[in-house]
Amino acid sequence: MNTPKLDRIDLKILAQLQKSGRITNVELADAVGLSPSPCLTRVKRLEQAGYITGYGAQINLHKLGEFLTVFTEVTLQDHRSPDFARFEAKIRTVDEIIECHLVSGGYDYLLKFVTPGVSHYQTLIEYLLESNIGIEKYFSYIVIKSPFIKTHYPIQGLFGEKA
Repeated sequence: MNTPKLDRIDLKILAQLQKSGRITNVELADAVGLSPSPCLTRVKRLEQAGYITGYGAQINLHKLGEFLTVFTEVTLQDHRSPDFARFEAKIRTVDEIIECHLVSGGYDYLLKFVTPGVSHYQTLIEYLLESNIGIEKYFSYIVIKSPFIKTHYPIQGLFGEKA
């Protein structure tokens, strides 16, 4: 499929939808300076092209109860392509790992865990260490407080005047 080239209005649509996925088409059209019909056509085209991958609710976990967020630096023993693939395949199966980033610098991966508590996190780490997926060492950073978490990308900042 040909990926359509995005213009200023497409970027505005993406910026608005990521901030409010439940916005009506009429409200969206007004916010980006289009009439409703062409706006809906653009949204459908952005969905079909894969720029919009889904819509979902943002959950306030604090309302549900206590939980722990832990960032974990992981260094692998070996650095061949199969080593990375084996590690990534295994951690993809752990629901409590909600982010995984291969990074440059002093370690290989940065993982973000969300668990019910420290003992559950420790059980997960022990499980991963026993899984023979090549972990040489890890460092854990328990989040004490998150003053803010942004759930949208800075589209205008990333793409300048186009947005």
